[in-house]
Amino acid sequence: MRGLRVLLAAGIFSAMTAWGWTAIRDAKKAVSAAEDASGHDDFTVIMEKMKAAKPTIAKKHADLLEARYDLENRPSSRAKNSRGKPLQEGVRVKLPEGMTWSKLAELSPKEIEVKDLFPLGFLPLPHPNQAEGGMLFPKSHIDEIKKQEGRDLTRFDLDFDLPEHFLPEFAPPIYLTTRPDLGDVSKGKVVTLDNYYALFKDILNPKQLEGLRLLVTPFAQQQFNATDDRRSERAHRGVTCFDCHVNGHTNAATHLVGDIRPQEFRHRLDVPSLRGVNVQRLFGSQRALRSIEDFTEFEQRAAYFDGDPVAATRKGVNVLERGSQVHFMAELQSILDFPPAPKLNVFGKLDARKATEGEKRGQALFFGKAQCSVCHPAPYYTDNTMHNLQVERFFKPRSINGRMASADGPIKTFPLRGIKDSPPYLHDGRLLTLADTVEFFNLVLELNLSATEKSDLLAFLLCL
Repeated sequence: MRGLRVLLAAGIFSAMTAWGWTAIRDAKKAVSAAEDASGHDDFTVIMEKMKAAKPTIAKKHADLLEARYDLENRPSSRAKNSRGKPLQEGVRVKLPEGMTWSKLAELSPKEIEVKDLFPLGFLPLPHPNQAEGGMLFPKSHIDEIKKQEGRDLTRFDLDFDLPEHFLPEFAPPIYLTTRPDLGDVSKGKVVTLDNYYALFKDILNPKQLEGLRLLVTPFAQQQFNATDDRRSERAHRGVTCFDCHVNGHTNAATHLVGDIRPQEFRHRLDVPSLRGVNVQRLFGSQRALRSIEDFTEFEQRAAYFDGDPVAATRKGVNVLERGSQVHFMAELQSILDFPPAPKLNVFGKLDARKATEGEKRGQALFFGKAQCSVCHPAPYYTDNTMHNLQVERFFKPRSINGRMASADGPIKTFPLRGIKDSPPYLHDGRLLTLADTVEFFNLVLELNLSATEKSDLLAFLLCL
C-alpha cells in the first residue's frame, strides 16, 4: 500500500509540476506580450504628449528671445560671409529701459549687479527646452539631408530656435590647407554620403577620403537612434559629424554639453567650426581635450549620448578604432583651412596698402586698448588656452527657462580667423552679431570704448 501511495503521489506531483511549468511559461508569454505592447504604447503616448506640449514650450522660449533681442532681418550692405550671405547689422541685445550702452559702461560690475542692469542678452542662453536638451538642427540642414539621403533630422518635440538670417551661410565653402589653389572645393554643395566620393576622389588621399566617409556616415545618438527612447517619429539611423559641423564648418546646430551636472547647469553649445583645427591645441569648449583625435573619439562615445555610457551601449554606440578610423577622420579635419582673408599679410595683420583707415584704427585697438590680443594673438587669433571672464560678477544667479545662470568657468579661446563666417557668437551662441560681441566685451572687460572705437574694432574683425 505504501508503495502504491508513493507512486500515486509521484504521479500527481509530476502532473502538477508539468501543469505548473506550463502555466508559468504561458504566464511569462502573456507578460512578455503585454510588455511589448506596453512598450510600443509607451513610445506612442510619450510622443503624443511631447507633440502636444511643443507649442507651449516653443512660445515660452520665443518670448525669452523676444525679450532679449531685436530679431528683425536687417542685412548689412557691405559685410558678407565668404560666399556672399549678408551678415546681420547692428547690436541686437536689448538694453534695460532708459539705459544706453555708454551709460551702462560707466557703471561698475557691482552697481550693475545691485541694480539688475546686466542686459538679458548677455546672460547664458538656455536650450529651447533645457530639461530635455539634445541635438537640434536648423531647418535648412534638415531639408537638405532629407532631400539627399531621405534621413529626417526633425524632432517631434522641439524645433531649432534662432532665425535663419542669424545663422552661417548654407552651404558653407570648404578650403583645404593642402590645395589652397582650388578655393572652395565644395562646389556649393552640402557634403554627404551621397556625394563625398565624387567631390573629393581626385583631391584627397585614400586615408583622408576614408576619414571623410566616416565623418558623413550616420551613427546612433541620444535623440536619433533605433530604440524607443528617441525623439524622431521613426526608428533612426542616427547623425553624422557633418550634421553639426556641416562641410567642416558649422550650421549653428545646438546641443547641451555632456560633462556638467545637474541638468540646469549644463551649457548650451553653439557648434564651433572645424576650420583651422591644425593650429589648435585644445578641443571642446571646457573639456580641454588635447588633440583632434581625442575630440573625434570622445564626441561619439560621450557627447553623442550626453556623457552616459549606459545609454550609449543600449542605443548603439559606435566605438571607433583609434589606430585607423580615428586617425583617418582626424587627418581629414586637420586639412580644413580658414577662409581667405585678402587684407591680411603673412603675419596675420593688415596689409596697410589694402586696409581702410577705420580698419587700421581697429587693428591698433585690437592689439592695444581693447586688449583683444591678450587672448587672441595673430596670426590665427587664439592663444590655445582657456580663460575665465567671470561674467557672474555682473548679475545675481538666476534660473532662465530651466537654465541656471551662474559662473560659467574657464572657456577655450576660439580662433578669430574667419570669425564673420560663424554667427552666432560666444560658446553658447548668446551673441547674435559681431556688434553684440564688441558691446559684450567692452562691458565685461571694462574697456570703456567710444562709439567710434567700437565701429573701428568691428571693421577690423570683419577683415579676419
